[in-house]
Amino acid sequence: GAVGRGKAGLSGQATEVQYLKPHERSGHDIALALEIDAGVKIEEIACTSHVIEKSCPGSEKVRVQLSPLDNIPNKDFVLRFKVAGETIKSALVVHLESSGGGARVADTSSADQGQDALATRGFFTLMLYPPQDLAQVQRAPMEMVFVLDCSGSMSGQPLAKSKEAIRRALRKLGPDDTFQVVRFSDRASLLGTQPVPATPENVQKALAYVESLHSEGGTMMIEGIRAALGFPHDPGRFRLVSFMTDGYIGNEAEILGEVHRLRGEARIFTFGIGSSVNRYLLDRMAKLGKGAVAYIGLNDSGTEVVDRFYDCIRHPALTDVRIDWGDMEVSEVYPRQIPDLFVGRPIILTGRFQGRAPTAIRPRPAGTLCVRGKVGQSEKEIRIPVELGPAAATHPGIACVWARKRIEDLASQCTYDTNPALPGEIKQVALQYGLMSAYTAFLAVDTSRTTAGNHGVTVAVPVPVPDGVRYETTVQD
Repeated sequence: GAVGRGKAGLSGQATEVQYLKPHERSGHDIALALEIDAGVKIEEIACTSHVIEKSCPGSEKVRVQLSPLDNIPNKDFVLRFKVAGETIKSALVVHLESSGGGARVADTSSADQGQDALATRGFFTLMLYPPQDLAQVQRAPMEMVFVLDCSGSMSGQPLAKSKEAIRRALRKLGPDDTFQVVRFSDRASLLGTQPVPATPENVQKALAYVESLHSEGGTMMIEGIRAALGFPHDPGRFRLVSFMTDGYIGNEAEILGEVHRLRGEARIFTFGIGSSVNRYLLDRMAKLGKGAVAYIGLNDSGTEVVDRFYDCIRHPALTDVRIDWGDMEVSEVYPRQIPDLFVGRPIILTGRFQGRAPTAIRPRPAGTLCVRGKVGQSEKEIRIPVELGPAAATHPGIACVWARKRIEDLASQCTYDTNPALPGEIKQVALQYGLMSAYTAFLAVDTSRTTAGNHGVTVAVPVPVPDGVRYETTVQD
């Protein structure tokens, strides 16, 4: 909802955000550089949010930096890349912890009996990339629930993009599908009392209903969640709930707790609408619902995003995913619930492991891990070789990736578990790995200005209104 200068927003949650007027600049521009190591060949890469400069040192790597022409911090940086081919692709990367803590053991499995080996510990990331086309896979009837944020902050382009996306989605429903439309602002309302068949007549009624919606009031998203997940589920259908919102709220913990309580067998897909959305909330909702998240920027085509979404959900590449880790003794693997593998939505798992690796520089395979799941009604098995030798441990960033996922998991538990030890665990992980969390922060010291005396002065620093959002509907003076 709309927020005031240092006051409570219309959702009832306290906020201290101060916004610059459209003609004002803060003087704090941004710079960004990153390197992607996908583990498999990168086929396409694009950035629709910013102007970028890129170079490709290898088929699996790309370096990107932000152009100086586009450095105002008023929107998310969105970079998309594609690796999909005709088959499911996989990659496993590891990072070994310091060898000083390893215990030397006899490796009796080697052809050279008694070869010294080191009991190793470390971190890993397993990536499964789906194939690009699964049109031949039979799809189950769907029960689609569209949930649309109509609060004041969605005024203008964000609401128009949402309507464009829902119109496209309604027209792509199959004759065996059913659907429901839920809108929310400071209250929730539904198109009907229950999902209806996707007949031409019902679709036309829904299109007229969506077109009549307008933005107003605050963001009581929890009412939309209860309305979307609260009615009985048809066991003969694959229920998919799609939320379209900017996520401008302050009660994330309450909302995530309600999603955890009501999700059932539904798959939850979230669509972030606009240039600066609440990615933490939308990512967590999708993970809790074993779905996926997509973002529709103001420069993106809503119809193209929805087309990709339907390609994704119509024919899952792999469902009911299970993993046999073989000789790897894994622990603390995140996300805890392995999602389904959809077209355009890879599965990425990060965890800790123990195993054995030879002390020689040349690594040997430590075995294989096995990924199993269903393609349609058929069982599929994918075997992935595992190397734990020193030469394979070239990805130190995985430790921080694991720590971030650990913090996310603990923070998610805080939304439905009152265990008083959870905040302390979050703080411990954040401090150990140098990460920001709800209980730790980075401090930036501005030395360009000083104050007289020994006491500092707290100064609120206003920020630009998110790109594409109307200043008048976002700020209440």
